Amino acid sequence: MASEISKTQIDRLGDRLRESDITEADLRLLDEYRRSFSEAYEFVVSGIRDELGLEPTGRPAKSTTSISEKLLRESIRLTQMQDIAGCRLVVSEIANQERVVTSLTKLFPQAPVVDRRARPSHGYRAVHVIVILGNKPVEIQVRTALQHVWAELSEKLADVVDPAIKYGGGSEATAKVLLEASTTIAQHETQEIALAKLESQVSAMLLEERLEKEKEEGLISLRLEIKATQESQISIRENTVMSLRRIIEQIPLIGGEQ
Repeated sequence: MASEISKTQIDRLGDRLRESDITEADLRLLDEYRRSFSEAYEFVVSGIRDELGLEPTGRPAKSTTSISEKLLRESIRLTQMQDIAGCRLVVSEIANQERVVTSLTKLFPQAPVVDRRARPSHGYRAVHVIVILGNKPVEIQVRTALQHVWAELSEKLADVVDPAIKYGGGSEATAKVLLEASTTIAQHETQEIALAKLESQVSAMLLEERLEKEKEEGLISLRLEIKATQESQISIRENTVMSLRRIIEQIPLIGGEQ
């Protein structure tokens, strides 16, 4: 049974994976270990669906190669890996991301939060909420539409061009393109947050009593300008997502020409 696997067994398995010295028995043990996360994963997904009314998508099971590579990249044990099991929530924009993360931390109050927006990992930006149940961590990735399409672009380039691209490797030109795209997305989302805060402040001021007519008219005009700018930002965001998706669709063709 999966519950009978000891921490020592798993970490020794991780050592063998790191050294690429694995047997068929090791692969069976790793599969058993991955399946031992099923109960925790289902609990997390059910909680998100039932309590928050959101529909998470399951991430593909972490492959043996991905696990081995991560163990090589990072100084961690196999039992310390937090993304053996996980799910993903993709929201429209960054204000919704903030709300969803807040809701998740209320639903799972002991869950650590890893914010990769201020400190991106090779351009990757998202918020990860790590729910730990019975020593089984389940990673919830919360991404905006822009963060998600950037991650898809990085994944596709890694698949077609060079797997090292996701971790800062590969060609300098490709890494530069991804980092510039990530920076542009971050700037756009920062502007969205600033506009939302400004709109909230103006709306609060309009609710105040005894406003002078001239001041009230000025605030109404300002709020209309803010709304128009927000609509423009939404259009830019949607067009950017579509443009990046078209690029992603073309990558296999580009790869085939090399």
